[in-house]
Amino acid sequence: MINRLFLIALPAVLLLSACSKQNEALETDIQAAAAHIITYRAEKDAAFLGNPNSPIPDTQKATFTGLSYFPVDLRYRFSLKLKRYEKPENFKIVTSKGTLRDAEKYGYFDFAIETQPCTLQVYKLLDTQRKHPGYLFLPFLDATNNHESYGGGRYLDFQENKTDIYEVDFNMAYNPLCAYGKDGYNCPIPPLENRLHVALRAGEKMDGYAH
Repeated sequence: MINRLFLIALPAVLLLSACSKQNEALETDIQAAAAHIITYRAEKDAAFLGNPNSPIPDTQKATFTGLSYFPVDLRYRFSLKLKRYEKPENFKIVTSKGTLRDAEKYGYFDFAIETQPCTLQVYKLLDTQRKHPGYLFLPFLDATNNHESYGGGRYLDFQENKTDIYEVDFNMAYNPLCAYGKDGYNCPIPPLENRLHVALRAGEKMDGYAH
């Protein structure tokens, strides 16, 4: 009887053990992803402080203590399929200096923020393609602009791949170089079709750096 009960219970025990291992692996992945984001932010702070080509004005480097970010929140990290257009459309993207750059509407991502459906277009900047083939550009606006995040929107970028599956992590969203107060930059402005009506509280915050 004992052996029979043991055999009946064994599958459940093994299932619980497998679930426990899966949960542990998931937790490890989550911790690794968060650690990667934190390390990246620290490295960027160091580069912005020490690099002579930093967008932080020289007069403000003495008080620079690091860029300002929303807390890491992996709910804003997605694995998404890029839905490519069969016939990509060329257009002109407006920049912060009022000039126009040749661009291509390459595809789009569909996802949801707090159950709100969202769509963001992904572009190719055609002048950038000549130096960096396969570079994909995702500029966006959201409800945090001018309050919690930079009014000119934020960016994500990707390297084109053959699977069309991309890790879209808004914790990595960054400000245009124009955000930091140094002259000489000419930044693409996110097209209105990439304006989200939800507050996307992830990635870099307003002012570009913490005072």
